Amino acid sequence: VNLVRIERLSVHDLAALQFTVELPEELETGSFSNELMEASNSHGIDIAFQKDDLDRWMRRLVVFDMDSTLIQQEVIDELAKFAGVEDEVKKLTEAAMRGELNFFESLKSRVALLKGHNADELFSKVKKNLIFTPGAKKLCSTLRRLGYKMAVISGGFLPVAREVQQYLGLDYAFANTLEVDETTGLLTGQTSGPVVTPQRKRALLATIADVEGCELQQTIAVGDGANDIPMLNAAGLGIAFCAKPKVQAVTEFRINQKDLSTVLFLIGVSEHAAERLAADDKGTTVGGGTARMCCRLCFFSLPGAPFTLLQQQASTSSRRPSALVSGPS
Repeated sequence: VNLVRIERLSVHDLAALQFTVELPEELETGSFSNELMEASNSHGIDIAFQKDDLDRWMRRLVVFDMDSTLIQQEVIDELAKFAGVEDEVKKLTEAAMRGELNFFESLKSRVALLKGHNADELFSKVKKNLIFTPGAKKLCSTLRRLGYKMAVISGGFLPVAREVQQYLGLDYAFANTLEVDETTGLLTGQTSGPVVTPQRKRALLATIADVEGCELQQTIAVGDGANDIPMLNAAGLGIAFCAKPKVQAVTEFRINQKDLSTVLFLIGVSEHAAERLAADDKGTTVGGGTARMCCRLCFFSLPGAPFTLLQQQASTSSRRPSALVSGPS
């Protein structure tokens, strides 16, 4: 193995390193990736294995799931809590997110339990109690400074999606709409308009990419539930964030550290570079250094954990790019 470069991506608490290496041409990358996944699971670390080519620098659009991704709650469960039907709804939500229930039928059953409650009052309470995922604001602010377009595509509900859009500065928001009786202002127990199913999430990703004039290969999708799988697999870079086991099993890139800003490492942006971007906006300086854009792969773990990270590097030599390095953090 030829170790080309080691770079530190993190500055503060989170340990994140990037290794650029070349692996032997005869190495079969599929089985190698499976071994890395096993190492990741057994050591409680995240390993990302990417080819170092222009695709990594051509991303232009980032699409997020909302519930348990941008925010820490499931909106339908929060609505149910204030409506007094939390236990019934939560069981259906958990089964749907694990992929055990059809998403459309599960949504229909949950929404029916909200019938007769005042829509404005419920959504007002939910919006006042939103808990954003650590790192969400930092990630979206950095992406915006870098010129990315961003969207939230949620199987939740539009009033909350718009609140999240406004707070994080996103460009698009798509979600379900609960039908409201215009006379009474009460929920009818049904949805209105197209339901954001897993297939619609994938279709909306493609539609936004088309509007923004970019290819699907130039998109990034981040989500946690079974209903995100089609969207994650369609994007150029699909990231399972603190995802259900079924989702992690079918996605190539996974983040299990509960900090959404670690997505920046997977697109080659170091913590120092992100801080410099923020400082430039404020007219201040960070440590007197220069901003660095990390252009290869990264690994991250909690402080004190052992690390294993690899990177695949494009090369014209007879050796196939890839990597694995391990040691103490």
